[in-house]
Amino acid sequence: MVISPAADEGRMQGIVERVHRLITQSGGSLTRHEAWGRRRLAYPIRRYTEGTYVYTRFTAPVQVSREVERVLRSTEDVLRHLLVKVE
Repeated sequence: MVISPAADEGRMQGIVERVHRLITQSGGSLTRHEAWGRRRLAYPIRRYTEGTYVYTRFTAPVQVSREVERVLRSTEDVLRHLLVKVE
């Protein structure tokens, strides 16, 4: 996910923890988490030219993936996100 640069460190950690808690409480498991830091965006998103990138890999049922997608879509500080199903 790409988080807005306007979000301070506390809000950013809150978003990440919320997603991780949703995954683990719903029966999923986290396999990898990396904070890639602030990077320049390829094109402006909501007038921002930078964003904080966070990579999370998890295993969970399909229903959990849908709920994570819904939460990310509704979180204002998340500029972009991508969920990929690995076979």
